[in-house]
Amino acid sequence: MPKLRRTPLALALLLASAGCSMMPNYFRPEPPVAKQWPASVDPRGERDIADMPWQEYFPDPRMQALIAAALENNRDLRVAVARVEEARALYRIQRADRFPNVGANASEQAARTPADLSSSGRSMTTHRYDVGANLLSFELDFWGRVASLTEAARQQFLATEEAQRAFRLSLISDVANAYLSLKEAEESLLLAKETLRTRADMLNLVGERRNVGVSSELDYLQARGSYETARVAVEQLDQQRVAAENYLRLVIGTDRADWPQGRSLREQDLIGNFAVNVPSEVLLRRPDVRAAERQLIAANANIGAARAAFFPRITLTGMLGTASAAFSGLFDAGSAAWTFQPMLTQPIFDAGRTQANLDLALVRKNIAVAQYESTIQQAFREVADLLSARERIARQLDAQMTLERTQQQRLALTEARYREGITSFLEVLDAQRDAYQASQAVISTRRQLLSAAAQLYKALGGSREFEGEPIVAAANAAASQETKQTAAGK
Repeated sequence: MPKLRRTPLALALLLASAGCSMMPNYFRPEPPVAKQWPASVDPRGERDIADMPWQEYFPDPRMQALIAAALENNRDLRVAVARVEEARALYRIQRADRFPNVGANASEQAARTPADLSSSGRSMTTHRYDVGANLLSFELDFWGRVASLTEAARQQFLATEEAQRAFRLSLISDVANAYLSLKEAEESLLLAKETLRTRADMLNLVGERRNVGVSSELDYLQARGSYETARVAVEQLDQQRVAAENYLRLVIGTDRADWPQGRSLREQDLIGNFAVNVPSEVLLRRPDVRAAERQLIAANANIGAARAAFFPRITLTGMLGTASAAFSGLFDAGSAAWTFQPMLTQPIFDAGRTQANLDLALVRKNIAVAQYESTIQQAFREVADLLSARERIARQLDAQMTLERTQQQRLALTEARYREGITSFLEVLDAQRDAYQASQAVISTRRQLLSAAAQLYKALGGSREFEGEPIVAAANAAASQETKQTAAGK
């Protein structure tokens, strides 16, 4: 076996591989929240939400189609996906500094020396031809400066990827909430139209009674005012329905006419009996918390780079190839040429710049720790509030439905008494108003309960599909297709 020749480049790579790291050891901060959920929260249940894909958690066929369309067409999600690709490219650029950059080079140098400067007393023209491979300022990473910067860039990339997952999870919840708001507007509009119809019937009845002298002009005017109030409510709720449709269309990023048939608010089944683990297990699953921790690890890595700046930096520059005074002699046996230029740079006086960079890195890590802890605290509060709301809004809805039945019975009895001339029309107006408000409150409370369930899916981190999930290929494919179509049009 032939004996290996120790070239300067091989020696440099060997020395670089033996470098150390000045980066501090990373320890995850203890979550600054309680070990258990508040006493007002009931975390018991049969299933873990982490085992429930979003298609199972949101069973409405139309809602599923809307969410799928948003994941494919939402422009903000495409921006988030592009940010991940941007961070990935920046990481690859930084990682390239850990390896030698070698480039091919071919050059010619021609020079003319005047006679009065020539040693022979005659003018002369010289040529030099070089062909070779160049090593471009490769740094021997003895102290881990480049490795620390590479790790920081990698963590920034991973943080951006987690942020993209968090946005995707938020988008699912936002589409569900927008759809539920649209259903609330539609059902409120139907209720208002039905109320308008019944009040029109009552207005006709009071008009007939006035014509025969049984009811007064005041009763008729009161009935007329009640009818016109219902007309105003119909127009207002119709405008709210249109606004809800427009917002949902904006969130989805597309529009079509063949959406599947949806379910009413009463038929929605988002209040699953799922269990909630202890806070530390739940909160650390959330993509936004994981993104904050990635930022913290990146700040920790930057400390290593700032520390390494106090020590000497060794960079290598060299060339290996051939050189000749004539182009035809470039590849002769004796034309081999090489240069090797190591350089050591030791900071001596920089007016405190290096120390300030280290101080800055330490401060930024403290900021990242505080931001990480704040993210966990906000997540804890969000989950606790939604878990509590799930129980209390459900009880509120039950009481509201009982009130609605009571008010409807009261309205029917009051109208019957009015027809018999036992009570005044003023009592009918009060009963109408209370019955309408109770029915409207049932629709609103039911939507609040369903919205809390949709937000809870996001607050608990969604299913395990959001843990380590690859970048959304659909969004990338859609954006790429649009780019190709635009280029073809041009």
